[in-house]
Amino acid sequence: MSRFSIIVPTHDVPGRLADCLASVLGQSFADFEVIAVVDSLDAAAGPSPAIAAEHAARDPRVRRTQSPPDAGLPGARNAGADAATGDYLLFLDGDDTLTPGTLAALDARLAECDDPDLLLFDHERVHWFEGSQGPALERLWADAPPGTFTVAEHPALPDPLVPAFSAAHRRAFVAEHGLVFAPGMFTDAVWGSETVLRAGRIAVLDRVCVRHLLRRRGARHRTPGDHHMDLLVQFERAMAGAVALDVPAPVLARVFRRFTHEVLKTASTPSRLPSARLRRRFFRQATRLYRLHRPAGFRPPPGSLGMQHRLLGAGAYGAFCALRGIKSRVARALSLLREVWAKAERRLPGRNAYATFLKRPVDDDLAVFSAYWGRGYSCNPAAIHAKARELAPHIKTVFLVSDAAARAGLPEGVEGVEIGSRRYWEVMATAKYTFNNVNFEMAVKKRPGTVHVQTQHGTPLKRMGVDQVDHPAAAAAAGPLGKLLQRVDRWDFNVSSNRHSTEVWERAYPGAYESLDVGYPRNDAFYRASADDVSAIRERLGVPEGRIAVLYAPTHRDYRTDFAVQLDLPAFCDALGERFVVLMRAHHFYEGSAGLEEVVRSGKLIDVTEHRSPEEVCLAADALVTDYSSIMFDYANLDRPIVVYADDWDVYRETRGVYFDLLAEPPGVVARTPDELTAAFRSGAWDGGRARTLRAAFRERFCDLDDGLAAERVVRRVLLGESVAELPPVVPLCERVPAPAARRVPQH
Repeated sequence: MSRFSIIVPTHDVPGRLADCLASVLGQSFADFEVIAVVDSLDAAAGPSPAIAAEHAARDPRVRRTQSPPDAGLPGARNAGADAATGDYLLFLDGDDTLTPGTLAALDARLAECDDPDLLLFDHERVHWFEGSQGPALERLWADAPPGTFTVAEHPALPDPLVPAFSAAHRRAFVAEHGLVFAPGMFTDAVWGSETVLRAGRIAVLDRVCVRHLLRRRGARHRTPGDHHMDLLVQFERAMAGAVALDVPAPVLARVFRRFTHEVLKTASTPSRLPSARLRRRFFRQATRLYRLHRPAGFRPPPGSLGMQHRLLGAGAYGAFCALRGIKSRVARALSLLREVWAKAERRLPGRNAYATFLKRPVDDDLAVFSAYWGRGYSCNPAAIHAKARELAPHIKTVFLVSDAAARAGLPEGVEGVEIGSRRYWEVMATAKYTFNNVNFEMAVKKRPGTVHVQTQHGTPLKRMGVDQVDHPAAAAAAGPLGKLLQRVDRWDFNVSSNRHSTEVWERAYPGAYESLDVGYPRNDAFYRASADDVSAIRERLGVPEGRIAVLYAPTHRDYRTDFAVQLDLPAFCDALGERFVVLMRAHHFYEGSAGLEEVVRSGKLIDVTEHRSPEEVCLAADALVTDYSSIMFDYANLDRPIVVYADDWDVYRETRGVYFDLLAEPPGVVARTPDELTAAFRSGAWDGGRARTLRAAFRERFCDLDDGLAAERVVRRVLLGESVAELPPVVPLCERVPAPAARRVPQH
């Protein structure tokens, strides 16, 4: 039996779960077990189950148990408690962490107090971006009795704001009283009340033991809606439980007063109860409960709070609104919003037309697609668009373009709309669905009922989103953080190509969107193309028959403004000899730059920078040479050789920031100098046994979702409204057959 059973619900926290588990497994005190509560014991069921399974395989102290997603946090905690065997239960949310030395400090304090029923300790709220807010429960340590005590001996208890993760619970005590987390919202409030009311011996530890993440988006207690009505359900449960225990009158009065205070806070916060009708209903039901559960002889507190008690008891909703100034604050807020919108509208190109279009109803059968700020028909939006025309023909579609040249490159039958035109403002105002692999301009308004899908356009090696703040060059290129987060708030879905991306996007782009863990639609081509398709693409690109095509695709450097290759490409072409031909694809930021034109004029390579489809370029290539470009993750789906040319890795890593050490976990051979790169090809190491082993491990990690069905999954989930469970299951990596490479000419 372990000293501690640490129960960690894992649902919907893939980007933080590894840090959470690391904070536990790295504790100096080792006598514990971790109960990871997962949606499914199948490691392939999603990122969080996979992370839990990996930790369980590495460390015998980690065990898994299952709780269905619809049981929520209460159900997950109850399932974990049922599976626990330790002396004490600790509840740790999957996106929170233990501070160093916590378990040793808890064990010492428990021993000092002769193992009480309950040990309360402190936590700090950690803002998703701005850092810690400091200790949260200092009020509990003030005037707390030394040693152990009962709830009647400490006037600060019970406190409905003490969360379950700020206490160690003796497991035998929990079992003896049949304590479980009640379903619904605000379950911690009732749990905390029931545990302190029943505990015969309580102790405190004035120490921050948990760092609790305050989510930027997605925290339901800060989200408006009728789920705040559940606070009244928990209020009734808490009062009924206290009465049933026949607690002393002063304790019952504390329970009533503190829960009433939380009810009054919600009643006076319009952002929690967004409609006048809902606020009135909440107040009316709160009045009924106040009258029903008010203890005999209860006296409201003095001042304004006491007046609110009296108005609540009298059911005087109008007077309550006047006292708290709700109506005037709402009117001021609405007036301010109108003023801000009017100023923004005046700055809009074609603002009069857009304002008119916004008054039209949303067109439920219209979808807008855009890629790379209108550069053309490409990437994930194009793949989804093509599949939508096949599976959802009732949806009218338009593709945004930057100019007439981009419109001319659209496939036959696709309506192109120039960004900034009157038609552009019309479709942006009225379309229900929008798809983009970058972002729409800030002037575009996200209307209620519309659905925005962020398709992304790569797997992140380099730091992204808010993770760039510690890297000035990257942060400057990304633009103001506030505007970035406003754009994230428009997302309803975010497409992920692999588990790594799902974890990164959650942290880099904190928001309330649904992660579409379906693979990248653009990569469907790697499993759909035939040998004839590959031959036709090579012919169009001018690849000589029988030559080994090496695609050189370097990434963008944030600290440069012009194209400058890290490699003497003409010399590299000469060194490779006649068996090879080099295809060069520069980052689209450098199209038309002087540095790029100089390389092309050498005549020793084929420039494919402006070719519309990078997928076709990859299909044509027999091998890829890149530095840190995300193209390597896509190309790995083809199971063809990849060589990493990393001459400036140390500089790039420091200036841009990265999520993992590429040189320690590469997709193939690594070269740090031009001579090493040339030697890799001359010796055959580029396609040798070690390269294949590295590539297999890389594909296992980063190609877990791409199987040729990604676009179909997006269309069925978003445009046809199917549930995640109804989507085609991911084909196992070992069963996938990527497009064949071109036949090589035997070397004599």
